[in-house]
Amino acid sequence: MRRRELDGWRSAHRRSADGGIDSDECVRAARPVVPPTPEGALDLGRLYWREVERASRRIVRLRPDEEGVELCLLGVGPALLRFGRPEIVVGSAGVGVRYPITGGLLARRPVGSITLSQSSSEPPEVCAAVVGFVPRLGRTPLYDQLQRRVHVRISRRYFRRLLAGARP
Repeated sequence: MRRRELDGWRSAHRRSADGGIDSDECVRAARPVVPPTPEGALDLGRLYWREVERASRRIVRLRPDEEGVELCLLGVGPALLRFGRPEIVVGSAGVGVRYPITGGLLARRPVGSITLSQSSSEPPEVCAAVVGFVPRLGRTPLYDQLQRRVHVRISRRYFRRLLAGARP
């Protein structure tokens, strides 16, 4: 069975000279998927992390701690990726939550972030944007073949769930 295409889907990827990756995936929504509140911003994050676990069949699990969240194999061992505490943005442009990348085995150094957002435009746009991430695999074909494809796949699944009305 072929999945329905996402309305207004767009995806852009850039690589900087220092190996940093910017990746934007966005889709149009018929209506807002979360309220324009701090809780709505946090819902965007909670739903994204839940989708990471689902897409990996829970091989990769979220492990929250006092510093933020980690993605770990089966929820144990060293972090594949480590993120700082969520930074919430609510304003006239929309609502979002940003997680700074603070390390992990898949990061060459602790820089960059992932931001999950919903614009206040009409129609609203929902985005998952990675900015300034320097992956350990960044200068190898493995990044494009594995890590980038996984991020796009998770984003598409995340958008489908959000548009279907998923709640954390």
